[in-house]
Amino acid sequence: MTSTFPRYSRIAGTGSYLPPRRLSNAELAAELAARGIETSDEWIVERTGIRARHFAAPDVGSSDLGVAAARQALEAAGCSASDIDLIIVATSTPDMVFPSTAALVQQKLGVHGCPAFDVQAVCSGFVYALTVADSMIRAGSARRALVIGAEVFSRILDFNDRTTCVLFGDGAGAVVLEASETPGVVATELHADGRHVGILCVPGHVSGGQVLGDPLLKMDGQAVFKLAVGVLEEVARSVLGKAGRGAEEIDWLIPHQANIRIMQGTARKLKLPMGKVIVTVDQHGNTSAASIPLALDHGVRSGRIARGDTLMLEGVGGGFTWGAVLLDF
Repeated sequence: MTSTFPRYSRIAGTGSYLPPRRLSNAELAAELAARGIETSDEWIVERTGIRARHFAAPDVGSSDLGVAAARQALEAAGCSASDIDLIIVATSTPDMVFPSTAALVQQKLGVHGCPAFDVQAVCSGFVYALTVADSMIRAGSARRALVIGAEVFSRILDFNDRTTCVLFGDGAGAVVLEASETPGVVATELHADGRHVGILCVPGHVSGGQVLGDPLLKMDGQAVFKLAVGVLEEVARSVLGKAGRGAEEIDWLIPHQANIRIMQGTARKLKLPMGKVIVTVDQHGNTSAASIPLALDHGVRSGRIARGDTLMLEGVGGGFTWGAVLLDF
C-alpha cells in the first residue's frame, strides 16, 4: 500500500441500531415490582434522566446489533463492506469468549482478509477504538475503517439491584472512518487508572465450564460520578490544548450517555450550554461503548450535526478508563 504523509482520517458515514423492544421506566418498574423491587419513573428520571431503554431479544448478540449499525454507516458513506480494510468493535458484552465480535461482524458482512479485532474499555470503548483506527490510518496501515460500538448490557444486569438495572440498555453505533488529505480527527487522548477497577466491574469469569465469581454488573455510583465529572473536563481541555482551540469552538459535545447529571456537570465546567450537548440518555439509557456513536448518528440524522461542525466526543468507563476525540465533521 502506498501513501503520502501526513495523512488524516475523517468520518465518512454514521449508523446506529436499537433493538425493537423499548422498555419505558413504567414498564421496567412493573417488571421489577413482580420481583419485589420497588422503583418508579419519577425515581429513575430524577436521578439519571433516563426514561426508556431498549433490550435485545435472547437470540440477538452484539455482533447482530453491530452489523445493523455498520450497514447504515456503510450506506451513509457510499461504500460497501468490501471497501473496508479494518474492523474494530468496542464491546464489553461479546457474543462469545472468542473469536472476537469483530470477526463475527466481518463474517456476517460477507468480507474477509482485513484485520478485525475488539477493544475492551467499557464505556470509553468507542473513543479508544476510534483513536486506534485514526492512528492506523495515519500510519498507512488502513484506508477505510469500520469502527463499531455494540453492547447487550441487559445480559449482565442484576435485576435485584434497582440502583444499576435501571441504568443500562442495548444498542450499537458505527462510523466509517477513511483516509483524508485534510484533518477530520484533530486530536485524541486516552487514559486509564487501574487503582479504581472495583468501582465499576463484572467480577466473574469462566473456568472449567462454570462461571466463577459474580457475572453481574457492580457499581459504586457515587465514586463513578465524582471521578467522571473531573476527568471529563480535564481530558476535554487537554485535547483542545493539543488542537490549539478553545471550548467556545465546540459546536457539539457528544459525551458518553451515562447520567444526565454527569453530562450537565461536564458542560457546565466547559461553559457550554446544554443546547450544544447531544442527549440520548433519556431514550436509550446507558449503552456503554455504543452510547457515543448512537448519539452521534442521532445528531446527524436529526439534522442537528452538519458537515464542518466541530465535535467533542468523550467517555468514561470501568477500568477506570477515559478519553476524548476532537474532530471536524
